[in-house]
Amino acid sequence: MVFRSFMQQALDEARAAAARGEVPVGAVVVSPMGEVVARAGNRTRELADPTAHAEILAMRAACKALGSERLPGHDLYVTLEPCPMCASAISQARIARLYYGAADPKSGGVAHGPRVFTHPQSHHVPEVYDGIGAAEAEALLKAFFAAKR
Repeated sequence: MVFRSFMQQALDEARAAAARGEVPVGAVVVSPMGEVVARAGNRTRELADPTAHAEILAMRAACKALGSERLPGHDLYVTLEPCPMCASAISQARIARLYYGAADPKSGGVAHGPRVFTHPQSHHVPEVYDGIGAAEAEALLKAFFAAKR
């Protein structure tokens, strides 16, 4: 089987989030058949919802489309290392593989911070692949925050 990355679609969502004034993070849920089921960018400000992270919104949309609270066999591509809230939701959704771009030493929950998937309370641990499209994701984030200062 040939690996096909969907990080460019996640980066498109991140760019759209930045254009809306949101922190530029994007996410894409891909089915076991290799089809995009859902995609989203951050909308915390727009929706006045602290849980409206790209990963959460994409997984909600995918679950709704499939009529299930779980996404076994599905992949999640996200431009930034998921925070602890999102990492926990990824576990609850039973995502098979997590691909993320930029590391987040300050607020990450996968390789940094609480490392959610290492805890016994994490009932499901996805395969994790980091650094996919990291340079472009980091550049988007740096440009966004530089413009805010």
